[in-house]
Amino acid sequence: MISEPKNAAVLIPIYRHPQTNGLHLVIIRRTPGGSHSGQLAFPGGGAEPEDDSLTTTAIRETHEEIGLPPENITIVADFPAVQTFNDRYRVHPFLARIVPLDKWIPDPAEVAEVIDVSLDYLTAPETHTEEDWYFERWDMTRRIPFYRIGPHPLWGLTYHILTPLLPRIMKGEWQF
Repeated sequence: MISEPKNAAVLIPIYRHPQTNGLHLVIIRRTPGGSHSGQLAFPGGGAEPEDDSLTTTAIRETHEEIGLPPENITIVADFPAVQTFNDRYRVHPFLARIVPLDKWIPDPAEVAEVIDVSLDYLTAPETHTEEDWYFERWDMTRRIPFYRIGPHPLWGLTYHILTPLLPRIMKGEWQF
C-alpha cells in the first residue's frame, strides 16, 4: 500500500546585500548522519498539526533551523509543490525577501552550516556542472546536474526548485 506523501515546505530566502547591492541566497548544509546527511538545502521541513498553513510551516522551520525571526520574512511568491524522488514528501516552495541576521543561529541538530551565496556567483556558467554519480543504495549511475558551492554540490530537489527560478529572479520579476 502506497501512503499519501507528507506535506513539507521550504523557504527560498533572498536579500539584497547592503555593501554590494547584489542579491544573495541563504541555504543550509544539513548535519552529517541525519536526514539528507551533509546536503545543501533550503531551510524547511514537514508540516506540523499546529501549522495553520504551509506558509507557516516554511517560516516556522526557517526560524527553527537558522534563527531568522518571522518578522524578517516577507513571502513574495509561492510555487507548485514538487514531489520528492522517493514520493515520501510533497514539498511546497516559498520565495521570500528577508532581512538577514548579523549572525545566523543554526540548530546544531539539523544544520551544520548556514551558507550565504551571491546569485551572481550561482549564475556564473562555471558554477553549474554535471557529473555521473553512482548511487549504491539503488545500484545505479545517473547524470546529475548541480551547482558547485565551495566544496559542496547543490543538487536534487533543491536544484530542481532553484534552477527555473534563477533567471526570473535575475530579470527582476520580484523585488528584493
